[in-house]
Amino acid sequence: MKYSIIRWCSCLALSSTLIAPAFSQGTLPPNAAASVNGVIISNDTVEQGIRSALAQGQKDSPELRKAVLGKLIEISLLSQQADKNGLADSEKANRQLALIRQNYLADLELSTFIANNPVSDADVQAEYNREIASLGAQGMIVEYKVSDIAVATEADAQAALARIKKGESFDKVAKSVSLAPNKTQGGLVGWVQAGQTLPQIAAVLVTLSKGQVSPAPIQMPQGWYLIKLDDKKSSKPPSFEQAKAGIRNGLVQKKQFEYLSQLRQGAAIVVQ
Repeated sequence: MKYSIIRWCSCLALSSTLIAPAFSQGTLPPNAAASVNGVIISNDTVEQGIRSALAQGQKDSPELRKAVLGKLIEISLLSQQADKNGLADSEKANRQLALIRQNYLADLELSTFIANNPVSDADVQAEYNREIASLGAQGMIVEYKVSDIAVATEADAQAALARIKKGESFDKVAKSVSLAPNKTQGGLVGWVQAGQTLPQIAAVLVTLSKGQVSPAPIQMPQGWYLIKLDDKKSSKPPSFEQAKAGIRNGLVQKKQFEYLSQLRQGAAIVVQ
């Protein structure tokens, strides 16, 4: 197995091998999968690694479990050696560990919020009914193939729009200035329904013709956007059983976005 396949192990090591209590060699406490120089790797940590590997498309097997445990052992050995070499107290290590802690706590806060404010089956059914009703008499789903450009300020968005109006392709400008990860694909988002986008985007999207770019920048909580309608198509709606997983995910994302917007409104944020 390639060394980069299970990158998540570096985070798992922080919560298991680095801060687990030490035990004497040859004895393992309950729920221990292995001991590396007396530092325990728990079965829970191994199972977490297995779940992460499965989420990446790998299949559960004895070979995978052996590889996960082997990777955790390697990481424990390396981290212990780094500690011996004084790297654990370096500025670089402290900065990275602080970032890992921050990211973990952010994920934990979002997951805890959703656990305390779950999307119910009734919510999913109501949203499906609402979406079906919104299709009108023809009962067809309209999907939009969209590309976007995300920048930090309105001035940046206006500058990008001016370049497009002068004849530069949306794809080229996106690769040049967009701050979103999809910039490498020329800003391509893919096929979406208007209801799957945020209201600010949806309000503009439904007015565009194929090939048209939003006539003005769109302000969002995280920055300013330009969108382009690459294509448009209609299709019959899926059944509730076919749609419910996607609807649930969309409602969860909506709850997360609303929670983050609430936190932003109550925060003192200063950007250089």
